[in-house]
Amino acid sequence: MLWLAARDPRTPIMAKLVAGFAAAYAFSPIDLIPDFIPVLGLLDDLVILPLAIGFAIKHIPPALAAELREEAAARTERPVSSAAALVVATIWAGILVFLWWRFTA
Repeated sequence: MLWLAARDPRTPIMAKLVAGFAAAYAFSPIDLIPDFIPVLGLLDDLVILPLAIGFAIKHIPPALAAELREEAAARTERPVSSAAALVVATIWAGILVFLWWRFTA
């Protein structure tokens, strides 16, 4: 539903941005903080996503949300976000470059 809301022109801009982020991050194969890092790896999934989802749902008009839920239930394909994977991979690459620069100087 959030993926559809992010692409629907009737969705308010702030809800569209947050819904797009939440959907892209949820479907991204790469986490901002990998799950193998104790505690922090699960916090992004347990804190960031629910906050983003709650914000987006709260700011989408109820009639539009109901319509998008019905459309989402009727769809069978899973959305894929290559852009979100690229953003997260770029952030991690930047962190690694910074750490390499910091500790090799």
